[in-house]
Amino acid sequence: MSMNNEEIQNIKMLSPLGLAYIGDCIFELMVRERIIAKGNMPVHKLHKTTVSYVCASAQSKAVGIIESDLSEDEMAIYKRGRNANGNHIPKNANPADYRRATGLEALFGYLHLTGQNERVSELFESIFVSINID
Repeated sequence: MSMNNEEIQNIKMLSPLGLAYIGDCIFELMVRERIIAKGNMPVHKLHKTTVSYVCASAQSKAVGIIESDLSEDEMAIYKRGRNANGNHIPKNANPADYRRATGLEALFGYLHLTGQNERVSELFESIFVSINID
């Protein structure tokens, strides 16, 4: 899907927490697909494994893996998400990790909404090759 500059600008104007909302879904779906591809396992184990990759601390580590490969535009989106106000930080999450995770989710949401699915896949692969989910 090719988008014109006006459509991309409209997406850039979305709330960073709105971008993170959809990005959270995209990132978790990709994790779930990767885990289920490994083979059958009890649903409880599927859930526990998924949570270990989508929790704030794991997503914060993921940012460290891809941060140096982000374009200027991608970094700006990530920082908007990271710096967004209104984050309700869960009791069990480190606030810095949670903000970094929100930035990652905002980036994935932005890339998805702008039709940059190859880039989403590329970043996801970089993360999971380093984390070694396979």
